[in-house]
Amino acid sequence: MSIFNRYFRFGNSVKLNSNISVSPLLLEAAKSDIPDVFNKLQASPNGLTQEQAEQRLEEHGPNVVAQEKQHGWIHLLSKAVINPLVILLTILAIVSFLTGDIRAAVVVAAMVVLGVTLRFVQEYRADTAAAKLKEMINVTATVIRDGKPREVKLEELVPGDLVKLAAGDMIPADVRLISSKDLFITQASLTGESLPVEKSEVNEKNETRQALELKNICFLGTSVESGTATAVIITTGLKTYLGTMSGAIVTQQVETSFDKGINKFTWLMIRYMLVMVPIVFLVNGLTKHDWREAFFFAMAVAVGLTPEMLPMIVTVCLSKGAIAMSKKKVIMKRLHSIQNFGAMDILCTDKTGTLTLDRVIIERHCDVVKNEDDDVLSLAYLNSYFQTGLKNVLDRAILQHKEVHEELNMPEYSKIDEIPFDFSRRIMSVVVEMPDDTHKIISKGAPEEIFKRCTGFELEGQIYPLDQVLINDLRQEYEDLHADGFRVLALAYKKMERKSAYSKEDETGLILRGYLAFLDPP
Repeated sequence: MSIFNRYFRFGNSVKLNSNISVSPLLLEAAKSDIPDVFNKLQASPNGLTQEQAEQRLEEHGPNVVAQEKQHGWIHLLSKAVINPLVILLTILAIVSFLTGDIRAAVVVAAMVVLGVTLRFVQEYRADTAAAKLKEMINVTATVIRDGKPREVKLEELVPGDLVKLAAGDMIPADVRLISSKDLFITQASLTGESLPVEKSEVNEKNETRQALELKNICFLGTSVESGTATAVIITTGLKTYLGTMSGAIVTQQVETSFDKGINKFTWLMIRYMLVMVPIVFLVNGLTKHDWREAFFFAMAVAVGLTPEMLPMIVTVCLSKGAIAMSKKKVIMKRLHSIQNFGAMDILCTDKTGTLTLDRVIIERHCDVVKNEDDDVLSLAYLNSYFQTGLKNVLDRAILQHKEVHEELNMPEYSKIDEIPFDFSRRIMSVVVEMPDDTHKIISKGAPEEIFKRCTGFELEGQIYPLDQVLINDLRQEYEDLHADGFRVLALAYKKMERKSAYSKEDETGLILRGYLAFLDPP
């Protein structure tokens, strides 16, 4: 379900509340023809020139949304000082000094200074380390500038820029699609829906369609699941849909339970002092009739009631925890967060990555009866080599075989078209022009999906029909590879009639060629 509940007329924004909105320019672009979109943006299908991009960057500002501010040392120091317990101890140290109790004043002041210094140093170092980590992340997009594709940092993108999108790319701004092929976008970050949605460049005719459901619009913060596209940037930075959310994204840090506990304890001590110190002062003064001595005695009681060592002990214990975490390569930006970790009984978290070395290798490349076959590896290499977009670990393992590149003499081959991977088909295909000028579709993917599209199989140079009697035997071959702990892909091909564009419908009548078995050791 979309987060939008109604539209306003053009010229206003579509709003759920005053903070979250979609630019009217984006809504207009969705309904406009592609030439009209370029005219309104004063852009062209060849992209902007570098000079135009620099002028627009100065006009519109960097393509960044609000993010957590990097605080200076003054802010961190003030945050360490402005603490109820620290303030209370500071007041008592001043009172002790003014009343002549120099020893007590020095002890209390020393505890305050040491506690504040330790917390400040720990948090300043953590902030600096986190800032250095962020600087290492350099996200770019493929942009057409001066008629040529180049990699440009996301913050340097401007309205009117033409961007190329492929599987694995993040949408760099709010964009209008110009062309696309089998494009699926993951919008979970904005809608919460885990399944990808299909997008295309077709003009939006449905006036009642909600903003996030527009088929030709993609939003900053989403990503390309599969397919390829070219898009023109409509809005950047704070004018994007995600940018209007930025006020809700960057919020004040929540007080930890530890902070609340310290504050409660401090105010308990203050209330106790407000009751006890006047009583002690009055009782002592009325019984001994020496009000000056009674005042000093009451101040001594106030100092005695206060645990001067508490800030120091707390900071040292938390710092010890932060140091232990740092040895495990974990940065604790806020020292008091250590207590939250210690208070956990069970931590539930999503596992990312695998429990393996993540160094996948091709262990076997074999025909349909598991005999080693170099032709299977050659076809797989052509498929992975000509694939655009995100190359997964299996593709990278195939491309590690540099000797195949030389053996095939790759300049003799050229890519005609591509049918990108998607999670419903679980197949990726490329159409290649072979040295004999024929077109061949080469498909690799999940064995059960490849089998559905095959009508025959090749063995020792001969092609045999794939009838029902043989299917179970052939299936058993790749299931045996699975049982041995391999990740298995099936490979198939078909010679095609020459044409300019191919689609999923062409992935039929394939010839099963063999299997690729990958190993990723634990």
